[in-house]
Parts: sequence; structure tokens; C-alpha cells
Amino acid sequence: QVQLVESGGGLVQPGGSLRLSCAASGSIFSIKTMGWYRQAPGKERELVAAITRAGSTHYTNYADSVKGRFTISRDNAENTVYLQMNSMNPEDTAVYYCNADIVRLGAVYGVPYWGKGTLVTVSS
Repeated sequence: QVQLVESGGGLVQPGGSLRLSCAASGSIFSIKTMGWYRQAPGKERELVAAITRAGSTHYTNYADSVKGRFTISRDNAENTVYLQMNSMNPEDTAVYYCNADIVRLGAVYGVPYWGKGTLVTVSS
């Protein structure tokens, strides 16, 4: 089986920082794209950041609301993606979900996998 496990969520004060991690494990052949989504109460799930590998080059994409504050990075050897969140504000409060496009061993195409989510609360 393939699974994604997030960690690093919790309570942080406005202006503070958190670092989220997501590790993929299982019968994995390759992972092209990994990213973070979030969903606040009463709102739709939205893309926060994504990172894609094309050869030896990594491309990143950020939501306008987090650009300049959040940084996504990836450890290919460990199939792990990170989200460094700085200068956090209450609007960042949400459940954060890890997402990855994973090609399983013996498969041709990748399919999306989701973590169970980790709660991030920004409050004083």
C-alpha cells in the first residue's frame, strides 16, 4: 500500500512559524508532483503550494496568499515534502493536506494520494 503521513501541525502565535512534513511510503516507483492543500471551516479546499520535478529541475507554485511567506521543498531520496510557514496569520488556520501524484511499482500512470490532514491553528 501507499500512504502519506503529515506531521508538524499545531498551535502557533501570529507572526510565528511552523514546518510541515509529509512522507510517502509503500510500493512507490516515482513521485513527480507533491503539494500542500488546506481547508478552513466553511471554505473549499485550496492549493497552498506544489513542487514538480522535471528531470533535474524543480518547479514550484504558490497561492498568492502565501507567496513570500511559505516555502515548499522536497527530499527526493526520502519521498518527503516540506512546507516552511513563516509570518503566519490567523487566515492560515486550516487543516493542511499533503498530496502527491504517485506511480506505484509496476504501474504506468500516476494517481493522486492524500494524507489525512494536520490541523494548523494560528491564534494568540
